[in-house]
Amino acid sequence: MRKKTLFVIGLLVAFFVIQGCTPNPEKGLLSRYFNAVTLNDNDTMSSMALEPFQPDLNSWNIVSVGPENIEPASLPALNKAEIEAKKAQDAQIGPTVDAGELLKDAEYEKDTSRSAAGKAAAQRKIDELKAKYDIENGKMQELKKAYNAAKAAAAAEEEMTMFSLGERELATVRELTGNVHSKDVEIAIKTKSGTTRNYKLIMKNYLLRDEVNNINHRGRWVIIKFEPLS
Repeated sequence: MRKKTLFVIGLLVAFFVIQGCTPNPEKGLLSRYFNAVTLNDNDTMSSMALEPFQPDLNSWNIVSVGPENIEPASLPALNKAEIEAKKAQDAQIGPTVDAGELLKDAEYEKDTSRSAAGKAAAQRKIDELKAKYDIENGKMQELKKAYNAAKAAAAAEEEMTMFSLGERELATVRELTGNVHSKDVEIAIKTKSGTTRNYKLIMKNYLLRDEVNNINHRGRWVIIKFEPLS
């Protein structure tokens, strides 16, 4: 009896190991996705692809599957970069405003000056202060550009993370550590008109952990984007 029980347990363990190590997640995912395309099921498509694509489908097939890449989750670092970029931008506000105020004062001084010599002296001062303001404002614009880029990068990564995790709200999402699995899959789609086009699909799966609260967040394979190749 004991041997039989151990045998059954062994079979169950083997089953779950196999299920957890499915080597071809793209096959099941794409079969379900294109079935939804056939049924015109927009909700299902939207639940599987971050940017849903609905071709005039007749048939499809997988052309090639790239290797599965595994990289550390980048959102914590992107979040930190956004915070630092915001601090740098905010620190530049004061010098930029101060330089602008000094320039305005010099312009007012010129406007109120009654003599030609006074206006000429004020203009020289304006030219000097304008050059200084341009430098500070140039720094401000570069820092603003850097902050916007960092903010956009973090937001895009957060969106992909939440989509894979199937979450609408997750306060700790930017602090989660773990790995991001990704694959590039090329498919050929034949339309009802008989034309065939190839697309590269970017697929990702986020397997993350909240270290502070000791909670695992296991995502699912999702389609991030369809990129036309031909």
